[in-house]
Parts: sequence; C-alpha cells; structure tokens
Amino acid sequence: MPVEWLISPEPISYSEAVDFMENRVKEIQDGVSGELVWLLEHPPVYTIGTSGKEDDIIDAHDIEVIKTGRGGKITYHGPGQRVVYLMLDLNRQGRDIRDFVCRVEKWVIATLASLGVKGEIRDGRVGVWVDVPQIDGNIREEKIAAIGLRIRRWVSFHGVAINVSPNLEHFGGIIPCGIDPEEYGVTSLANLGVTSDISVLDNALKNAFDDWFKK
Repeated sequence: MPVEWLISPEPISYSEAVDFMENRVKEIQDGVSGELVWLLEHPPVYTIGTSGKEDDIIDAHDIEVIKTGRGGKITYHGPGQRVVYLMLDLNRQGRDIRDFVCRVEKWVIATLASLGVKGEIRDGRVGVWVDVPQIDGNIREEKIAAIGLRIRRWVSFHGVAINVSPNLEHFGGIIPCGIDPEEYGVTSLANLGVTSDISVLDNALKNAFDDWFKK
C-alpha cells in the first residue's frame, strides 16, 4: 500500500494523537493498515521525552506538561507549529535506524531549502538549525525544527515539529531540548520572513518526500 497522508484541520490533543499512533503502529505491524504521514497541530503543551527531565521546566505557567515515549528531551508544541508524525515501516523503508533518522533530517532540510531557508545539522545538538543575523552583526544559531522519533518492531512513530508561526515566547518556559537559551535560540519561518501559511510547508514536505522515502 502507498504511504497515506492525513492532514487534521483542527488541533489534536497530544494524548489523543499518541493513542492514535499506538493503534496505527500496531495495525501496520499486523499488516492491517499502510504507512501514514500525519500533519497536525497541538494545543499548547510541553512534552518530556525519554531523555528529558523536569528540571528543564523553567515556568510552565498554565501549559500542560506530559511525559512521552518519544526520543529526546523537553520541547513545546502549539498552534502555528506543524507537527509531522511518521508511521513508516522500516521493513519497507530500510532496516537501518541511523540511516532512517538521517533521511528524516535531510528531508526537513530539503523542504526548508525549497522555501529559501538554509537548515543545517549541528554536532551534539538534535534537530535542524539556521544561522540568524543579529542587530549587533553577530550570527545566532536558532532551532527551527525538532526531531523526536521512536521505533517499535521496525515501525516508526512520533516525528518532527517545524516552527511555522508559533508563539515563540512559550519556548521560554523551558530549556528546549536541553539547549542553553542564553547561547542558542528558537525561530520560525514567520520570524525569518518566509511564510506563516502552514499549507505552503505541507506542500513542500510532500514534494520532497519521494526523494528520501518510498512512497
């Protein structure tokens, strides 16, 4: 079966999304359903991955905090951020987890490049980063996409979060992905003056997908 694409027009709660992924992953493993790329947004939520810690919460205010089984540390999800959940069968996509994660990174970078944004990987720091010129003439490295995957019996789930036009102040309530906010920042496509239209990003993701994965 070809990879299915699902776009949810309304925000989906994080817990509901995890339940959906758990069920879909089992169906893929059992051969009942095919692979799925799910594009959605969440209401404001902080999620703590398997290597995260509550000490990375500075001030959650009234934003929900959830511990989750994805890889990575703590991050923020909310309106204006495109979450891309990848329920892909590595028996078909290639049974090499490191290579798979690398291809996910390259897919995001290629997608951003098609929108005129140069995304890069940084040693020792997860996710996709961009160099942002500052008023003082210096360059500040800022994160534009977070990546947190889980593989169960060769089927992936969880995935990628790309900042289109979220409230970036909400990242200030945490130490996102364990990165020192005094040294590094978080940015978005809108903040870079590129686009605040999530559908533009969706189309770019679809167009670049076949270069890195079996459709």
